[in-house]
This record gives sequence, C-alpha cells and structure tokens, in this order.
Amino acid sequence: MARRRPYQVVAKPIGPACNLDCRYCYYLDKKSLYPERQAPSDWEMPDAVLESFIRQKLETSDQPLETFCWQGGEPTLLGAGFFRKVLALQREYAGGRQIENSLQTNGILLDDDWCRFLADSGFLVGISIDGPREMHDAYRIDLAGKPTFDRVVRGVELLRKHGVQFNTLTAVHDRNARHPLEVYAFLEDLGSRFMQFIPIVERAAGEAGPSERSVEPGQLGAFLIAVFDHWVRHDVGARFVQLFDVSLQAWCGIEASLCLFSETCGRAPALESNGDLYACDHFVFPEYRLGNILRQSLRSMVESRQQAAFGARKRDGLPRCCRECEFLFACRGGCPRNRFSISPDGEPGLNSLCAGYRQFFAHVEPYMRFMAGELRQRRSPARVMAWARDRDARALRDAQG
Repeated sequence: MARRRPYQVVAKPIGPACNLDCRYCYYLDKKSLYPERQAPSDWEMPDAVLESFIRQKLETSDQPLETFCWQGGEPTLLGAGFFRKVLALQREYAGGRQIENSLQTNGILLDDDWCRFLADSGFLVGISIDGPREMHDAYRIDLAGKPTFDRVVRGVELLRKHGVQFNTLTAVHDRNARHPLEVYAFLEDLGSRFMQFIPIVERAAGEAGPSERSVEPGQLGAFLIAVFDHWVRHDVGARFVQLFDVSLQAWCGIEASLCLFSETCGRAPALESNGDLYACDHFVFPEYRLGNILRQSLRSMVESRQQAAFGARKRDGLPRCCRECEFLFACRGGCPRNRFSISPDGEPGLNSLCAGYRQFFAHVEPYMRFMAGELRQRRSPARVMAWARDRDARALRDAQG
C-alpha cells in the first residue's frame, strides 16, 4: 500500500494573541477575523479542538515520525500546563510512532521552570532574535513600546543552561540587512548552531511596492552572500543555515523541504485556535479558509480541490522569465505572498525579491556543485571549506600575475 502524502500543520494554539507588538508582524492583525474574542483567554485553543487536531493528525498519517509545530502569536502565554495536555494526547494517539514537537517563541516568558519542561519533553525551540541590541530593538518591542533584547537574550541563556535544543529565527529588514557578518557573529556568540534568515517584505498601505521596513532585493542578496562566504569557509558542519541546506537539496536533485522553494505548496496549512483551517499561515484570510476540524476531517481539507488549486498556483502562476530562469530548480518562484512585482516582460507575478535570490544562487552555484558532488561520492560536504580556500588562493595568484 502506498504511503499517504505527508503534510504539516502550523498550529496557532493562542491565535494571534501576543505579549509583543513587533512592527513587522503579519499575524497580529488576524484578530480582526474574530471580533468576538476580546480577552487573551478567549484565544486559547479549547480542549475539544486540541484533542480533535492531535487525534486526526495521528490517525490520518502513516509516517513513522510525526512533528507538531506550535506557533502564535506567542504560545508560551498558554503556560506549560497546556503543553502537558498536548503530550498526554499525543501519547494516547501515537500508536507506537515517534513524535517531535517544535515551539516558536519570542523568549520573553521563558524561565527555569519552562526550560526544565522543554528539556524534559524534548521540545525543539525556535527563538526570534534579529541580531545585536540596536538591530533587534528597532522593531521587536513589547506592548508598552519597550525594547525586548535583554529579555530575549536571557531566555536564550536559560535554554542553554537547561540543554534545550534551539534554533534562531532572524528577520532580515532595513535595520540589519547592511550588517550581515555582525548579525552572524552575534548569533554564533549567542550559541546558535541552527539559523533561519527570513526576509521582511511588507506591502505599504495604498502603495504597490514594499514598505520602508522591508529588505530590498539587492540588500537581501548581499546579506546572504556575505553570510554564505563566511560559512562556506569556516562553519560547514558546525553551523547550519536553513537556506543553505535547502539550496544544497536543490543541487542534489532533492525536492526542497522548505515550502518557500518547493515546486508547489499547500502541504502546511495553518490551524487557528478555534479549529479553523487556512491554506497557509501567510494566507489566513476568509477566502483561504478550508473549514473547521470540528466539522470536517483534517485530511479531507488538506486534500481538497481548493487546497490543491492553491498549491498548484505556485507553479502554474509563474511568469515566463521565471519558467526560463536557470535557477528555477532552486528558487521555484519563492513564496506566492511576495509575487507582486512585474517581470521584465511586463507580466505580473514576479517575486519582489527575485533579483536578490538570483544574485545569491548565482554566487553559491560552484560551491553547491562541489558539495553535491561530494555527497554523491559519499564524502562530507564539509570538504568544501578547504576547496573554497584553495579556490581563493588560486584566484589571488591569478590576480597577481
């Protein structure tokens, strides 16, 4: 019997409720979808929804490993007690399968008790931090408008103290994009071995282009290249950058594990705390609502015609310049939410960050080819570090005549 096609659910157990007011957050305004909810407690996922979600996710999957992804808003507002219920339900419906949990947090509420729980329960924690103090505090402020840097760093220190596995998620915006090596060195010093860099692209109200906070395509390309050039000479195998890992998958002929660079999307719907399921957490709008898990089955909504059409538009809606691009196999047009630019041929649907990604992929191409070749020969891709340094030395000799 063929295995069922896997899918992931981005669960929002407290919806958009949060203890921060990050200026670039795309999810805070989702409160407007549910005006009847006023108090923070109104956003907590009811037990019936939680039980239905975990049961359906486990009963409709035949994967040996199931991963649950908990985001917000800020999920730690629920307290560790909520996640103890999660673990109990997972044990009840696991059926012998291995289960992993990831929790995305701003780190503000982490304390010793929280971190002991996360360590004992084996949670992988993603923590949001945008670099050194000035860059982080530019947009990541609390509800009173106060900076959060010190509290986030303290949260990371507690995670390290208790041995909690964590990664860092860094938004790349106008304030930190010009300081790539400073950001990378800061994350290294913080103890991050797994890094994600997420470009901020906001649509300015009433305008066709992005907001001032958004990273410009050229800035993004230069940022990624600077980080890559350091990483590929010093840190391969020691530090892991999500974009670099996914790029290597493309050069190895493997379908991207990140929806951003996969050919189609739609396999990672977002679950709001009342049980409403949406096509993606970047498309939580009424027209992308698939149904509610208390009234429809999770698998049927994920496999619905509506969701299939949503996923296929990522591939089928590409302008001609993308379809003919030499890096289509790696980029796949990027995230559909950022496809609001006009192509050189005058077609709509070009990713606003196209120039930056193209710059990056062109730069890393020889290194990716080398690492892919090493993997095919069952050798470590970390050999690229010596190869890159030798390449630098040859280029220097050639330049000197």
